[in-house]
Amino acid sequence: MTVLRIVAATGCGLVAGLLFAFSAGVMAALGRLPGRDGAAAMRAINAAVLNPVFLGMFVGTGLACAALVVGVAVTGGSALPVLGAALYLAGVLGVTAAVNVPLNDALAAGAVDWDRYRARWTRWNHVRTLAGTAGLVLLLLG
Repeated sequence: MTVLRIVAATGCGLVAGLLFAFSAGVMAALGRLPGRDGAAAMRAINAAVLNPVFLGMFVGTGLACAALVVGVAVTGGSALPVLGAALYLAGVLGVTAAVNVPLNDALAAGAVDWDRYRARWTRWNHVRTLAGTAGLVLLLLG
């Protein structure tokens, strides 16, 4: 269980760090570009991030978190890692699937206003960043 918790925490930290970079600077930088250019850059980023390294870390962390929840349920233990894992599963994976991916799909189809997209995407990215960071902290404390 300790190794699983370390793997989940490491993944949470890496994913939260990437999400933080977008919240802290990337989206603001893209917002300084003309709308057409910012949208094109974001479409390129969205396409590039769908690679085995990122997806392996992003989804693999979710699998580690789910396994940790099951492991703690079966063997017992602190609730802190379970809460941390749940934050990653709901606040990072869940928000991504429910909000950010549909927004990205709409952007790829050219069906969104760039400024509205950027504001909504960034707002929900802040949620993902906080959830991933809080998940990391709870996994470490557990």
